[in-house]
Amino acid sequence: MMVRAIGNFDPLLIARSGQLFRWEELDGGAVRFTAGDRRVTVRPAGEGTFAFSCEEAAFETLWRGYFDLDADYAAIGARIPREDAFLTAAYRYGRGLRILRQDAWEALASFIVSQNNNIPRIRASAQALSERFGERREDGEGAFFAFPTPQRLARATEDALRACGLGYRAAYIAALARETAEGRLDLSALCALEDESLRAALCALNGVGPKVAQCAMLFGFHRLAAFPVDTWIRRALATRYPQGFPLERYAGCGGVIQQYMFIYERHLAQIENQKKRRKEA
Repeated sequence: MMVRAIGNFDPLLIARSGQLFRWEELDGGAVRFTAGDRRVTVRPAGEGTFAFSCEEAAFETLWRGYFDLDADYAAIGARIPREDAFLTAAYRYGRGLRILRQDAWEALASFIVSQNNNIPRIRASAQALSERFGERREDGEGAFFAFPTPQRLARATEDALRACGLGYRAAYIAALARETAEGRLDLSALCALEDESLRAALCALNGVGPKVAQCAMLFGFHRLAAFPVDTWIRRALATRYPQGFPLERYAGCGGVIQQYMFIYERHLAQIENQKKRRKEA
């Protein structure tokens, strides 16, 4: 166990932001994150400090990078002009967000599963895939399962994948796993591509459209210029920026801005729904 003081960091907000699907909310605002075949629990320890359930060596070699703790997110927030009331409020609400440095394979597979889906079902599918096809691991907090490798999923039948709640997406995951396991898709080579070439390469994969490609770029390849447009972002752009959103202002960090918009638009919708339910009651 080790404690660090970290600014602009809210583990629970990050977990709920839709950028990852294998996490557990614990008591007191703590969150247990699972990444590949490792996991860590992060617990608020007061006055901007956080306790990590790992040794310092693991924190420095894995979790510091995973949580992108060396990046200056306050500097990104400083680029938002005060006259943009919506985005100023979104940053104030979501300033604890960071874009995780996730494994490209896990993120790409997970966001293929995410299409035409909702977060609870995506999380359930990711967990089912891990439990059925991932390797069992143990740490100081008990047993868990690693996310399955392409090689393990390449041996699975589509029916077995559908049993994990994938539906029609099972065919896409099966094809992606086979291509990766057989070396026809080299994710390491994709990491070396420029953004536009990466986007094109991802869109060429079976089951990957523009939104999934942008999500994979942002959350799996850490391309912070990516700007996924889903229902919530489309709604924010239409209602808050009818004359157009100045994405060029946020060159190189549009994906971070997208996350502030995404979580805040959802937050506002939840407040509105609560008001409606109280009126109906």
